[in-house]
Amino acid sequence: MQTVNRIVTLREQVRAWRKEGLRIALVPTMGNLHKGHVSLVAHAQDHADRVIVSVFVNPLQFGPTEDYEDYPRTLEHDTQLLTKVNANLLFAPPVYEIYPAGHEHTTTVEVADLSGILCGAFRPGHFTGVATVVTKLLNIVAPDVAVFGEKDFQQLIVIRRLVADLCLPVEILGGPTIRDHDGLALSSRNKYLSPRERDLAPKLYESLKLA
Repeated sequence: MQTVNRIVTLREQVRAWRKEGLRIALVPTMGNLHKGHVSLVAHAQDHADRVIVSVFVNPLQFGPTEDYEDYPRTLEHDTQLLTKVNANLLFAPPVYEIYPAGHEHTTTVEVADLSGILCGAFRPGHFTGVATVVTKLLNIVAPDVAVFGEKDFQQLIVIRRLVADLCLPVEILGGPTIRDHDGLALSSRNKYLSPRERDLAPKLYESLKLA
């Protein structure tokens, strides 16, 4: 598996694959990969000849009181895992590569009527950050398909809408939520839960199923 940090290097490889007539998939992530991400890679492999996985902790989607600085960064582990599951390329750019003028001054993308409801009502600016970085990644890679988890369902709907509104030539696929043995959806942030919170969290899923 290749690992690249520069946009120009990534595009050179994509051009080479295009000359071979290969179909390309993108799986955007923020790293700290787990079985849920592995399932997205497998889903992408079912729909493409080459799979690119991006690992980028996007500062634009974190609010001022959120966990950007503390968000787990496990690139060595992620590289080993992606190699094991036969991903073709890992794109792990530094922040300045994605936001050369600084993320505070970048052009942004907003899906207005879908970004301020549900989760977005409690995280102002979050989905603008998501929409902006996803638009950038889709423009950088120009994949045939991109795969996002259904666990973050509002995010998936926002991305499908921006792709349709901006006429981007990419198919957006949703990957099913992968759950732990007790029903809790796998998430990089689950490690933030205390033992008591971890015991309680699956009961939300149980209650929703019962309802």
